Amino acid sequence: MRTRQQSKAFSLAQTASIAALMCPLIFQSAALAAQQQPPEVSGQPLKVTTEVVNVYAVVRDKHGRLISNLTRDDFKIKEDNIPQTITYFSRETDTPLTLAILVDTSPSQERVLGTEQREAKAFLRQILRPKDLACVIHFDLEVELLQDFTIEQSLLDKAIDETVINGGGVGVLPSPLPTPSVGGTHLYDAVYLAATQLMSHEVGRKVLVLLTDGQDQGSQETLNQAIEAAQKSDCIIYAVDIVDRAFYGFAGMGFKGDSVLHKLCEQTGGRVVKVTKIKNTAQAFQEIADELRTQYLLGYSPSNSRTDPGFRKIKVSVDHDGYKIQARDGYYPHS
Repeated sequence: MRTRQQSKAFSLAQTASIAALMCPLIFQSAALAAQQQPPEVSGQPLKVTTEVVNVYAVVRDKHGRLISNLTRDDFKIKEDNIPQTITYFSRETDTPLTLAILVDTSPSQERVLGTEQREAKAFLRQILRPKDLACVIHFDLEVELLQDFTIEQSLLDKAIDETVINGGGVGVLPSPLPTPSVGGTHLYDAVYLAATQLMSHEVGRKVLVLLTDGQDQGSQETLNQAIEAAQKSDCIIYAVDIVDRAFYGFAGMGFKGDSVLHKLCEQTGGRVVKVTKIKNTAQAFQEIADELRTQYLLGYSPSNSRTDPGFRKIKVSVDHDGYKIQARDGYYPHS
């Protein structure tokens, strides 16, 4: 079982400082790798590494029902509009999962946080299996890792219970920094840091579950930078979208969180599950759990002749009318 240090704070105010702090580690790793490299032998054949691209896909019929009985022959993949040969196929019902719960603790979530905490704990109890790992992050004016990767439910529960609204006022923690009355919400920074500082070091299925209304305020990273970081780390993003619209009316703020969440999720192969009067928080988490256990994994070695590090577009389709595919729309090749 892999567990790490229980509590760790990201470099909260300065994303750049994270890179600076990591430079010595990078140089040390590079030096060690150089020491361990075998000497070059003249005449040795050149070894070429072929990248394998993995795409996780969810398929629904026209009524929204999950389809779990498709075969490799049902799928087609194009990269930059060039057909690819699927060399690996599986149904991802039991593949180990690495999951991060990101909880919005800004003032806009004050009236819904208790429900989010309760249902997030229930979700983890349901979804996690012995080979899986999960961590807990909260974000408001800062981004903090409350619990590093573990399978221990008690540690995850404790971390979720420690998420507290930050922004001043009765019953909330005083802010560590001077803030406007409505506080800050560093959503983009949270996604960026979770992807680059945590998920980039993991393998297999990597999922970020956001509990937020999607409204960002004060992040250093942009929405596009957050999406790119998730794509480069092969993360799938899901969002449980709970909006307290009365809060935004009271604060005199416009609301655009829905479009933000759709961009984050859809471009990484996930989905926004909106909590409404008809669909409660527990049902939203259940939909995510069902999808994570009904995914297909498609693998291929790109026939694309491009050698630049730019974004490659992916299009997944199936030979069934009315079926809808949910998969990431592209990737950045690993350097």
